Amino acid sequence: MLTNEEELYWLALRMVPGLGAIRTKHLLDRFQTPQAIFRASPSELEASGLSGGLARSVSSGCSFEDGAAQQQQLRSFGAQLIPIHSTLYPEALRRIYDPPILLYTLGRTQLLAGVCIGVVGTRHPTPYGLAASERLSGDLARAGMTVVSGMARGIDTSAHKACLAAGGDTIAVLGCGVDIVYPSENKRLAVEIAAKGLILSEFPMGSVAFPQNFPIRNRIVSGLSCGILVVEGAQYSGSAITAKLAIDQGREVFAVPGNITSKMSWGPNLLIKQGAKLVQDWNDVVAELHPSVQQRLINEGRERIMNQGLGSTGADASAGQRETSGISGASDASVTGGTTLDPQAAASRRVLRELKVDAAVHLDTLVETIDDMSPSEIIASLFELEILGLVRQQPGRNFVKVW
Repeated sequence: MLTNEEELYWLALRMVPGLGAIRTKHLLDRFQTPQAIFRASPSELEASGLSGGLARSVSSGCSFEDGAAQQQQLRSFGAQLIPIHSTLYPEALRRIYDPPILLYTLGRTQLLAGVCIGVVGTRHPTPYGLAASERLSGDLARAGMTVVSGMARGIDTSAHKACLAAGGDTIAVLGCGVDIVYPSENKRLAVEIAAKGLILSEFPMGSVAFPQNFPIRNRIVSGLSCGILVVEGAQYSGSAITAKLAIDQGREVFAVPGNITSKMSWGPNLLIKQGAKLVQDWNDVVAELHPSVQQRLINEGRERIMNQGLGSTGADASAGQRETSGISGASDASVTGGTTLDPQAAASRRVLRELKVDAAVHLDTLVETIDDMSPSEIIASLFELEILGLVRQQPGRNFVKVW
């Protein structure tokens, strides 16, 4: 945690007029701390690459008044500051070309350490786009991924709501201060995300949502995420900009195919033509992740289920939740593309032996047949097998082995 003095120095550094993220990062690389930057002479600051006027502005300390006002707003709103040097600052975001120096946050900051997937799209979605966003966001949340979006109208809003409805984790990255709700109709959603997820912004408290802020905000959405899923958007839309940023940052790009006669499908369809992964279900996303990330999702999912201490009644409830998840099987590539079952996962192998390719097996049948495993262990194993693309869930709590 920052002391009051440290927090004030970081805020004052952020509030220096004309000192952007890249220049600030260069100064921090040289001087290490905001305190050292403000103690440096104008000539030392000029030697580090600042213009004479900007160097004098920094050394004068004129931004401390604004920094103190920001600190008071932080306190009154209950927000938290995460500087780039903090252990809470996500490593993936720190490695991008122009990482934000400060993150203003409201909510569960521990979500920054999760496996994040960005879900973006148009502000004017079709019913198909909304349905796709809700289904995929909910399924990805159930798989243990943190859904990151911008809380804008349309696809962003539907992604956040679906994630919350699934009991998952979500992060809203704003193009304004965390104390400003934009659009205003999302006030209730913002309250829910602040309570159950995380709201963050690099813009100071009280900053309004200027149009130029949103492309700047988009680099954080992609920077936090291991990949970006584009649901709908025009060819030159904000979601297309986010996809371009994701490519520049070395992230995976996923796209939901759409009707070729709809302008809202031009963006994702073009991305698919250019090499983005076509997504039909959540496993198309998970199958492209690094094996270490897949294993992390499996381990966290198994631990989450086992910690629930489910009995037979709990097993039915958990399975009932997943019944509506819309999970369909992964492609052959997800099985043959290097993803294999952990040889130590004896419980998962035991469950896999009871499943068939040509006939579905009901969860209750598995519980009765595998009498040396508890219902919670069976559900945890099914979760792992689904993540690996070896098992597909069908309606009615039935499971089949993927060929």
